[in-house]
Amino acid sequence: MTMFEDVKIALQYLLPGHLLSRTVGQLALCEIPAVKNRLIHLAIQRFKIDLADAEISDPEGYPHFNAFFTRALKADARTLAGADWVTSPADGCVYQAGHITEDGTLRAKGHEFTVDSLLGHSDDTTTFIGGEFVTVYLSPQDYHRVHMPMDGELKRMIHVPGRLFSVNTTTTDRIPGVFARNERVVLHFKTGHGPFVMVLVGAMLVASIETTWAGIVTPPGISISDWRYHSGSKHSFKQGDEIGRFRFGSTVILMVPKQIGAALSALQPGRAVKMGEGLAALPKTAT
Repeated sequence: MTMFEDVKIALQYLLPGHLLSRTVGQLALCEIPAVKNRLIHLAIQRFKIDLADAEISDPEGYPHFNAFFTRALKADARTLAGADWVTSPADGCVYQAGHITEDGTLRAKGHEFTVDSLLGHSDDTTTFIGGEFVTVYLSPQDYHRVHMPMDGELKRMIHVPGRLFSVNTTTTDRIPGVFARNERVVLHFKTGHGPFVMVLVGAMLVASIETTWAGIVTPPGISISDWRYHSGSKHSFKQGDEIGRFRFGSTVILMVPKQIGAALSALQPGRAVKMGEGLAALPKTAT
């Protein structure tokens, strides 16, 4: 670890993450052509962003930088693995995957945090004991929409206030329990195989987390916000359906209980994944 990296970590404790992210968020919505085109071209050059799969391939065809960063893909750009698989919810890279211990702990690269600290409540800790998880990191060059890993129905959404540390490899390796410390949106789903949870983790410069049913989820204040959903077509999703998006690089944590039997823990850290790619097969005997 270099001194420069140490300084970057120290600065993240000192910087006003939410204020900085809101300021950048406003700039990202600027529609002045000279400004937004400059920002888009700089991002393409800096992060080596490839627009070949994008629905709009012309960098200057976006109304503002945020529209570019949360760009849609062409309809045939990704192939779904199918109903026998738990698929990747996003394009990105596997940061870590593993088992959830008998005391409800997730361990990742020498750090650990509990299920209840991640979810913001203890209601479902026992549900996920003995289960599995995978953490997918979306870098700034990646496609930034999040999709369903399997068919399911939304039952609950929780917004957990927190810090906005960066979630790149340097930061996540150095700041203990960063995923359970950052602001995040926790999504609980019910499926024919059992329940699962996806956690959309905010980060430095992520001006907002957005879902397809609630829009931008950034309630003011420091308390946890909790929404419950009843059955209905509005909250039922098929594998591959878009459910949310980030406005900068961030992280998705997918967590399944033991009863689903999907071996997410076999995934190797550093593996690049695409949305819809099979991560773990569902057992044929699942009910």
